[in-house]
Amino acid sequence: MPDGILVLDKPAGMSSAFAVKRVKWMLPRGTKVGHAGTLDPFATGVLLVLIGKATKRCEELMGQPKRYLATVKLGATTETLDPTVPEILGPPPPAPGAAQIAAVLSRFVGTIQQVPPAYSALKVSGRPAYKLARAGKPPELDARSVTIYSIDLLRYDYPTLDLDILCGRGTYIRSLARDIAAGLGTVAYLTQLRRTAVGPHTIERAVPLAAVTAETLPELMDF
Repeated sequence: MPDGILVLDKPAGMSSAFAVKRVKWMLPRGTKVGHAGTLDPFATGVLLVLIGKATKRCEELMGQPKRYLATVKLGATTETLDPTVPEILGPPPPAPGAAQIAAVLSRFVGTIQQVPPAYSALKVSGRPAYKLARAGKPPELDARSVTIYSIDLLRYDYPTLDLDILCGRGTYIRSLARDIAAGLGTVAYLTQLRRTAVGPHTIERAVPLAAVTAETLPELMDF
């Protein structure tokens, strides 16, 4: 049985669970397979697929810092805070200046209280929150502590912000975009999200799913 970590570059439009299943189909029957840190279907980037004995490292890897490149659109939102459903335009506020944006971003660096998005996999009375939201009963989720190590503004061309975010476990970048916009007096949603690192496992080492086969998998794994 193979053992190791496959650093996968998950494509957009695919759930993390399905990406893991695709890899599992290539392995001998009975091989344990899991992953460390779910990516939303619209998001791309580093997904750690844990194979064999590496599944025992799940909690350790989940606790590693994660880095994201996020594109935020101000002045509009969606029910899911991502581009998978139709856009809802908000009232057009004055375009914030770079200094105002920098001041607001600085408020979110450190340990903060964050309310997860209603469309998330968090369980409410045993049911995933997103299923309740889809049924027209979006749950009231409690705020929880998350840690943001840094937020760097890479580009600003209103209404779009490109951010480089380093954060800890449990952080929702969709919620962060929503809350940054609220600090600027507007609404927002993510148009793109790419995870570029989980701990030392970076996007430069990630392998496209199309390149993974039963034959190539053993040589693509980290140990």
